[in-house]
Amino acid sequence: MTTQHETAASFKALHEASTPFIIPNPWDAGSAKYLAARGFKALATTSAGLVFSKARSEGALSRDEVLENAKLIVETSGLPVNADLEDCYARDLDGVADTIRLAAQAGLVGGSIEDARQGVVDPLYGFDEALDRVRAAVEGARSLPFHFMLTARCENYLFGKPDLADTIKRLQAFQDAGADVLYAPGLTQLDDVRSLVSSVDRPVNVVVGLPGTQFTLAELASAGVQRISIGSALFRAAFTAVVDAADEMLDHGTFSFAGNATSFGSLNDLFAAHEPLKTQ
Repeated sequence: MTTQHETAASFKALHEASTPFIIPNPWDAGSAKYLAARGFKALATTSAGLVFSKARSEGALSRDEVLENAKLIVETSGLPVNADLEDCYARDLDGVADTIRLAAQAGLVGGSIEDARQGVVDPLYGFDEALDRVRAAVEGARSLPFHFMLTARCENYLFGKPDLADTIKRLQAFQDAGADVLYAPGLTQLDDVRSLVSSVDRPVNVVVGLPGTQFTLAELASAGVQRISIGSALFRAAFTAVVDAADEMLDHGTFSFAGNATSFGSLNDLFAAHEPLKTQ
């Protein structure tokens, strides 16, 4: 059985490889197991995918819910897993560091901290406060007995502030504070991605799947990006299949969608694999 130290080392090595890697975002244990079976080398959780699967809105998750789901994904996939930890679900710096330590206890070998909070009128933390919070997350990560890959996120572009200069300033500060990976979700121009990558000396994560972010792996590789995630796109794609099926049934009274569905047998075989043997 692979130890957490070994998993952490392999995750760190992916960020140091000569080619970028795709880190898809399952929302539950089943989607995680499928992605692992397909050969992906690491996974990342999605807070949006998880909260929507619970029929709730963005920002409604608790730290315990997020870590419980992440633990299932770790145990089911057997892969290095990076967690979407939003703003670390804490208002004080000690709480931020505690979240990172609890993430490690859940089996995670990486996680992110955002410089914004959910559900408030002015979501972005001020520069100094955001930097202090990243420092606290770094402190939590460095207190662990293995290298926990901490991703620092600047949320400017997601909250109506498409300011590349300020985004780079924040990420450079987060880098100097000790973050391992830098991430500015919402960039839609490849030139902006290149500017960001050339302005820092840490691996950069880019999300594909948001409006205007239909980059290819080759394009992002040419821009120097090391890690490519897809946020809630897989969950939304799966839910689109439900929407389309419901429309077909209600509007046409037909069920052709079922003919294109993944077979019961293939899913049963996938999820039966490596199950513990039942004793009589």
